[in-house]
Amino acid sequence: MAIYHLSVKSISRSAGRSVVAAAAYRAGQELTDERQGLTHDYTRKQGVEDAFIVAPDGADWAQDRNTLWNAAEAAEKRKDAKTGREYELALPAELDAGARKELARDFAAELVERYGVVADVAIHEPGREGDNRNH
Repeated sequence: MAIYHLSVKSISRSAGRSVVAAAAYRAGQELTDERQGLTHDYTRKQGVEDAFIVAPDGADWAQDRNTLWNAAEAAEKRKDAKTGREYELALPAELDAGARKELARDFAAELVERYGVVADVAIHEPGREGDNRNH
């Protein structure tokens, strides 16, 4: 039986966070933060089962993760800006990989439609801590 978990966190400059760094970590990729001039390389990170972007119609440019998150950083000028939000939710262990991806895509599509945003989705394998069944 699935154990429900959902947490929402803001990615804020005032907390010293970069949305580009967060996206690189979640997707297990290498992204360059043009605002800070830093490259965040998480290509050696283990456990990223899948990563994809869900964008509104006509926002094909947002399919490039580096372009997307650098645009989010550039859109905000304040030093205390919130440049993104992280939604962390547990996907039921009873679902196979295809069903997990479909559920995550549906959840992201709802956020995209409701708020007019772009969602960058990363599905991770269960960690060593906590309930190791939920992705």
